[in-house]
Amino acid sequence: MLEAVFFDWGDTLMRWAWQPELLEAGHAAGFRALGRAPAPGFTARFAEAYLPRLLRPATLEEADYPALVREALAEAGIEVGDDQFVSYLDAEHDAWQPARMLASTTHALLDVLRGQGLRLGLVSNAIDPPWLLHRDLERLGVAERLDVALFSSEVGWRKPHPAMFERALAETGVEAGRALFVGDSLANDVGGAAAVGMRTCQAVWFTADDAADGPEPDFQAFTQMDVLTVVRRLS
Repeated sequence: MLEAVFFDWGDTLMRWAWQPELLEAGHAAGFRALGRAPAPGFTARFAEAYLPRLLRPATLEEADYPALVREALAEAGIEVGDDQFVSYLDAEHDAWQPARMLASTTHALLDVLRGQGLRLGLVSNAIDPPWLLHRDLERLGVAERLDVALFSSEVGWRKPHPAMFERALAETGVEAGRALFVGDSLANDVGGAAAVGMRTCQAVWFTADDAADGPEPDFQAFTQMDVLTVVRRLS
C-alpha cells in the first residue's frame, strides 16, 4: 500500500532554467548588498575556477557553496563579516528568481495527493544555503503542502547517495517499499530511489533524460497529473 510520494524539485515541481547572464547579475546584486561596486573580472574568475567545482563535483559529497563564495571573495581581496556575507548570499540568490518557475499544476497535484491521505516530501540536490531554499518553498506556497523537504546542502550528500532518500523516509516514518519517488533524472532520482527500495516514476514533462546507460523507472509521467494515475495503480 502506498503511503508517501516524494518529489525532486528542479525540473519536476518547478522548471529550473540555467541562464549564464544571471551568474553576473547575482554577483552584482551581492556586491550591491555589500554597498560596493562589483570587483572587476569577478564573474569571469568565478566561472573559470569555482563553477566547475559546483557543476562537476568529484564525489557525491555536497560542495560547501558559502565556503567557495568566501574563497572567491577573499581571492578578490574582499573580506566581509558574517552579517554582510548573509546579505550577499541573500541578494545573489534572489537575483536568480527568473530561473525558478513553478509548474502551473504543482499546487493542484500536491493538494490532490494530500487529500488522499498520502505523506509528501521533496528531496533535491541544491547547493544554496538551506535557509534560502526553504524560504523559496514558503514563498511559492509549496512548503505548506509538504511533510518534509530536504536539500543536499543540509544533508551533506547529493543524490543518488542513499542518505538523501533514507533521511526523507525516516522523517516521514514510511518504509521504502511503501513510497514512490518522482524525478526527472534517471541516475540521481530513479537510480538513487530504487537502490533503497522505493518505487520510481520518471518525470518527463520538463526534460526527458534518455541516457542510454540510465536505470529503468517503474513508471513514466508525461504531465504532472499523470502522477495521479501512477498513484492509483500503486494503491
